[in-house]
Amino acid sequence: MRIPSMPSATALAAALLLSLGTATPVATLAKAPNAGTATTAPAAASLQDLVAKVDIPYEKFVLENGLTTLIHTDRKSPIVGVTLYYKVGSKNEPRGRTGFAHLYEHLFFGGSANVPNFDIPLEAAGSTSTNGSTWYDRTNYIETVPTGALDLALFMESDRMGHLLPAVTQDKLDKQRGVVQNEKRQGDNQPYGLFDYVQSEGLLPLGHPYRHSTIGSMADLDAATLTDVRQWFTDHYGSNNVVLVLSGDIDAATARPKVEKWFGDIPRGPDIHPVAADPVTLAAPVSRDIHDQVPVLRLTRNWTAPGLNDADTPALKIGMHILGGLASSRLDNALVRGKELAVSVSAYDQVFQQLGFLSMSMDVKPGVDRAEAAKAFDTVLADYLRQGPTEDEVRRAVTSMLSGEIGGLERVGGFSGKGATLAEGEVYSDDPAHYKKDLAAMAALTPAKVKAALNKWLSRPVYALNVVPGERTESGDGMGGWGDEAERPAPQADPHAEAAPLPPAPKREAPPVQPVKAMQFPQIERTTLSNGIPVVLARRTAVPKLVMTIDFDAGYAADALDTPGTQGLMLSMLDEGTTTLNATQIAEAQERLGARIGTDGSLDTSTVTLSALSDNLAPSLALTADLILHPAFAESDFVRVKAQTEAALAQALSTPRSLAARTLEAQVYGAHPYAQPLDGLGNAESLAALTPADMRAAHDKWLRPDLARISVVGDVTMDKLKPLLEQAFGGWKAPDTPAPVKPIDAATTPAAGNRIVLIDRPNSPQSVVMAGRVLPITGKTPGKEPLILANNVLGGDFLSRLNLDIREEKGWSYGVRTSVDQPVGPRMLEVSAPVQADRTGDTIKAIMDDMAAFPASQPVSDEELQRVTDGAIRGMPNQFETNASVLSGIRKNDQLGRPEDYYAQLASIYRAVDAKTIGAAATEYLQPTGLTFVVVGDRKIVEPQLKDLGIPVEVRAAPASADEGSEQE
Repeated sequence: MRIPSMPSATALAAALLLSLGTATPVATLAKAPNAGTATTAPAAASLQDLVAKVDIPYEKFVLENGLTTLIHTDRKSPIVGVTLYYKVGSKNEPRGRTGFAHLYEHLFFGGSANVPNFDIPLEAAGSTSTNGSTWYDRTNYIETVPTGALDLALFMESDRMGHLLPAVTQDKLDKQRGVVQNEKRQGDNQPYGLFDYVQSEGLLPLGHPYRHSTIGSMADLDAATLTDVRQWFTDHYGSNNVVLVLSGDIDAATARPKVEKWFGDIPRGPDIHPVAADPVTLAAPVSRDIHDQVPVLRLTRNWTAPGLNDADTPALKIGMHILGGLASSRLDNALVRGKELAVSVSAYDQVFQQLGFLSMSMDVKPGVDRAEAAKAFDTVLADYLRQGPTEDEVRRAVTSMLSGEIGGLERVGGFSGKGATLAEGEVYSDDPAHYKKDLAAMAALTPAKVKAALNKWLSRPVYALNVVPGERTESGDGMGGWGDEAERPAPQADPHAEAAPLPPAPKREAPPVQPVKAMQFPQIERTTLSNGIPVVLARRTAVPKLVMTIDFDAGYAADALDTPGTQGLMLSMLDEGTTTLNATQIAEAQERLGARIGTDGSLDTSTVTLSALSDNLAPSLALTADLILHPAFAESDFVRVKAQTEAALAQALSTPRSLAARTLEAQVYGAHPYAQPLDGLGNAESLAALTPADMRAAHDKWLRPDLARISVVGDVTMDKLKPLLEQAFGGWKAPDTPAPVKPIDAATTPAAGNRIVLIDRPNSPQSVVMAGRVLPITGKTPGKEPLILANNVLGGDFLSRLNLDIREEKGWSYGVRTSVDQPVGPRMLEVSAPVQADRTGDTIKAIMDDMAAFPASQPVSDEELQRVTDGAIRGMPNQFETNASVLSGIRKNDQLGRPEDYYAQLASIYRAVDAKTIGAAATEYLQPTGLTFVVVGDRKIVEPQLKDLGIPVEVRAAPASADEGSEQE
């Protein structure tokens, strides 16, 4: 992928309840907080009835050159999702050319014959999610544009489909090769980062199309030539190998002439030959340990499985979800909440077109004997295969999967929206509506069918792959390729061999962007509950679902008045038991309702979030209220959750970026309450000191109605919502004690000069460089929109100066970013740059030089001004496509005291900002003075590079991350 995000292997997001009008299966819940009797849900509809109402209407046409086009009309917003799936992925790569499909995806953004840069025109036109990704079965490209920019998007996509090669140069190849290799290093550098390589190597034989990784091997990437690039394009990127989906504010009558105009003259290419890629059964069980710099021992069990069109796949997906995907899964109940041998577990079926990977994992609780853990782990599976799932488990798994995916229907484009769903159905199954068959098969599942599929595939010889804490003994550089390079090295071509000249491409003119409709922020209604809790609602009816947050004026900054880690641990305890329900019952109740209740925190707020189907709102609210008002904080639950939190802290300390961020926050904010780690995990000493009594005290101190506000977005009216909220929360009274006040107005001490904290993490192929300082403004300081635009010029988006310099021009990083956060209190400038280890010092110098040049020697250009102002204005309709994004905007306005119509005003605010004003903001806030740099990397490689920077360096050892007890046999 070009930028860090994880597309799903299949876009099941489409298979969702578009017009749900009846209740999902529910169970009798615990006593509601203000009711005298139990709350029982309405009669449940059958799963088959629910699935029958799922529909993504589409029209299809095929051009003479073979380009298949699908059109889905959704008029809720003036935007169109443009989705292209090329029927080629890493499974099509020959020996010696691993990683090539993905490398080519990067090159596809480098411009074509008539488009010098693919991103600049689209971002200036208001496109969002301009991205691409590569996986085993396909390469896809996405952008969501204002309706007025659709012709521009189609022109650009057609120009690179039909006229790319004249613009692909040796220089571009070399630079993108460096970017991709740094993407590989970034993934390899994570804890457990080598697992995927070793998993596929153990499950599949040499030459199997799914064996080598999509990112490929360093050697193969080094050997790629310009001639190779051209041949890959010619062999795979013909119009007949592409599915184009236009979804949103468009119809087939309007779309067809546009598609014919822009794509009709592109010639067909060779048809892509299918590959043989069947599941593989091992001859005998295999066990392998790999050592890595990880916090806890991870045990896994792995098998291959059939592809997405196989009749067993729906049963395997649901069966694995029951085993380790549900919050009330078999593994959770037995190993996390039961015997407390694990701090986390999982199980899933990772499904591709022709193959799947079945995997179950167990992160062993520190101090637990390995042999005991492994025996219990295998016993859960054996018992499950013998017993099979219950009817209730199957129903809960299907209901929760449907509800969890329903959000995908809110997006017309992107990696998992309706466009991707239709495209994947066409590409993988020759049926854009394949999702309907998938859902119908899941709804029809019985325990017997699930049991039969699980026994058929999980009773075969297992590959037990375990990641053991210790020093990493293997390198990702040599992984990801064909696998026999040591015995049969592939012939290495000269990556700079001269390629034959190409004839020029025909001249084509880009169409202008048509007028873009102004953003319409949803109408907002407000009320107040009888106990004083303010409520805000934005009604949206695109999907039969809503999202609600209850924000408390607490957050991780509240730990400054308590003990670090208190707020986060207390929040994580809320769904672990109430006075009437235990953790398993809470999880099961959510699954039956199709609801999801989560807790989270920020510096300023502690939040409980409910995602619910509209028809199940009453019982979902009752359950949410029970968690907030009646948590048990039982000793046994507390001990278990604290152990999980300590494991999460160990994971954060062993993850380079997390370690860098925690260190930077503490160094920059000093004694201020915002010095608390943003992950809410506190530190080892503070966690060890916490008790259940501390949880109760923090709950009573901070989770109170006079510190609460409720925000709701979705398919509900205020007439229905307010009585239900009154029933759930109206009887909740504030205590007599005054509400606590966090000292976020405390002064911060600016750094006297630049400095570097180097954290030694041996065997790191990449360094994480972060830098920051506190700015002399708060989130409530008005009139700072020019700073937002200045940050976008410097490092806030893909086309920013830092990213174009360090990633695109120099090829040292997979991505460089800057941000200026917006809490209630003092704001912080943050720079983040994961870079190859041998360029750490050069990167710090480049960051400082680029910041100093803005605007002194490099003022804002006309192109930058248009991109960050017009592009932001035109992109606003995209910004609030989902309920969750609208909810976030409403909450931010309320938190910072901004007017309700702030986002409607924002377009005129941006239009009034000129280049000089942006430059002035950069001069005041974005200069490289008083910066604290934190570098997490290999000291022996990095420290010599820092000597010539003229910046004081403090060296620290990385925290210990392994518990030796986890390695006992």
